Amino acid sequence: MSGFKDFDELQVYQIAIDLADWTYDLVRNFPQDEKFGLISQIKRASTSIPANIAEGYGRFHYKENRLFCFYARGSLSELKSHLIFGGKRGFITREQYRQFLEKYRNLQVKLNNYIKSIGSQNKTR
Repeated sequence: MSGFKDFDELQVYQIAIDLADWTYDLVRNFPQDEKFGLISQIKRASTSIPANIAEGYGRFHYKENRLFCFYARGSLSELKSHLIFGGKRGFITREQYRQFLEKYRNLQVKLNNYIKSIGSQNKTR
């Protein structure tokens, strides 16, 4: 991580931002009566992922950084749960869910690798 000047240079952050952006496009087609329900929950979970990566990066100690990355990983799982439910309600197609799973798995791997790399630092910045 020492080669990075700020969180927005991290590949894992960039992938998380792209997923949030994709998710915002996805929910445009949800029923409007879900605006304050499922749509709101999906948007919050999707933006929480990069926000937690950024907040963790800004923390002084590597343990705090890891903790916020664990929060990001939890939000990623929450997003998956919301989209499973959205699929059951017929709000998203199988193809859209397949696209999500591809993005989900990619981010999950990158986030887990990032968490491992933080843990191997065992130091403060």
